[in-house]
Amino acid sequence: MLKHLISKFLDRTFLRFILVGIVNTLFGYSVMFIAYNVLNLNYWISSAANYFFGSILSYFLNKYYTFGYKKKSWQVILKFTFNIIICYLVAYGVAKPIMAWLLSSFDKKIQENIAMLFGMCLFVILNYTGQRFFAFKKEENS
Repeated sequence: MLKHLISKFLDRTFLRFILVGIVNTLFGYSVMFIAYNVLNLNYWISSAANYFFGSILSYFLNKYYTFGYKKKSWQVILKFTFNIIICYLVAYGVAKPIMAWLLSSFDKKIQENIAMLFGMCLFVILNYTGQRFFAFKKEENS
């Protein structure tokens, strides 16, 4: 059972997701850290900017390259958007208080930078699962 579950995640699709993620990460996290550290926007606006702009790029790269999903419908866009929003809120909503607690003796800026890094890791895991098994789920008969 565990072996089957692992093989479901660690396959060619996962490798493509990682490659797309590297491109998307370079783009999105540049947006986030520039917004936070250069433009002095707050934690939520900076991380949201990352996911707003990064999600647009991610949608097209993952839909066509990673998952080879051909179906065109508003339902797919809505599922993708719902997945991104839920993953973002959960990942960053969990990351900030955990890092504030773990790093309580550090400056707020350090806490929030590390929280953004931790949030991005949580987001990747949640997002891959949601995209593969919800947003771009292959129909059984295809």
